[in-house]
Amino acid sequence: MSFDVDAVITWVDGNDPAYQNKLKEYLRESGNGSKAAAKPTRFNDCGELEYCIASLLRFAPWLRTIYIVSDQQTPPFMAELKESAYADRVRLIDHREIFTGFEQYLPTFSNRSIECMLWRIPGLAERFIYLNDDFQLIQPVSVDDFFREDSIVLRGKWYPAHEKRWSSRLKLAVAKFLPGGKNLIANTRPGNHAAQFLSARLAGFKEKYFQAPHLPHPMRKSMLSQFFSEHADLHKHNAGFRLRSNEQFLSTSLAAHLALARNLAVIDNRLKTLRLSPSSQSPSTLRKQFRKTDTKTEFTFSCVQSLDKAAITERGLIIDWFNQRIGRLADIIAKPA
Repeated sequence: MSFDVDAVITWVDGNDPAYQNKLKEYLRESGNGSKAAAKPTRFNDCGELEYCIASLLRFAPWLRTIYIVSDQQTPPFMAELKESAYADRVRLIDHREIFTGFEQYLPTFSNRSIECMLWRIPGLAERFIYLNDDFQLIQPVSVDDFFREDSIVLRGKWYPAHEKRWSSRLKLAVAKFLPGGKNLIANTRPGNHAAQFLSARLAGFKEKYFQAPHLPHPMRKSMLSQFFSEHADLHKHNAGFRLRSNEQFLSTSLAAHLALARNLAVIDNRLKTLRLSPSSQSPSTLRKQFRKTDTKTEFTFSCVQSLDKAAITERGLIIDWFNQRIGRLADIIAKPA
């Protein structure tokens, strides 16, 4: 490999009393106590991060550094990592480091605000992969699965502009005639697809947008650095939201569209994500999902949504599968590659 690649993971422990007090204080002062973006399930931690780290160490040993971005929090396993051969491979980055010069926007509880600051991690490689803490690799991957020379590898497909899709037009048309319709539109759940469309427009795509599913995102630091230096007001606006908002764009999608606009992106949909929702799937359904990965090798990533809301049985099935498919972090640390 002729270049370095890092991984960046955003993480929060919503069970931490200090973090809960920060969020409660903000909600009380701002009057946003009913915001959907402040629901506990968005912040609760059930140990998913540990398996995310374990999967990266096991299945992507070519990664240079794995950065965990958090708000004055330290995962319990960091102490064990410090005594291992991986001590320099996994590093903790605090929000205050990447929000230097933007301290007025802290504390923040919006992943979209945090994501537009990730490129500012000190020492971050030009090429990096961004993951949420509920993602895992479930089989070996290579650098070429994410980067090919100067290009990033994208997964997804093109869609017509969001505002031109008939379903979106219908919703907006109906909402205008409802009491409080404008507020209803403004306070709806900040949708991922709409945010991707907004990101596409910022990169110059007016008639269509590239929609990426839930998966790890390869990104180029220089593209984001250049864009935000040229659009400082836009950067400040996006970073200024304390909770996720409909007005925010996605930095992952912006990075993808900037690469597409420069012909520095390759679309390759061979690798897929196994989506698991243990809070709404039965044990038999989960086992069926697990079996997919034994026969369909395209399933390379897994995403476990709202594990905190799952019943004990379903949660146990997920953890057992992680242990079999990925392995425990303690075992990986004990036997470094």
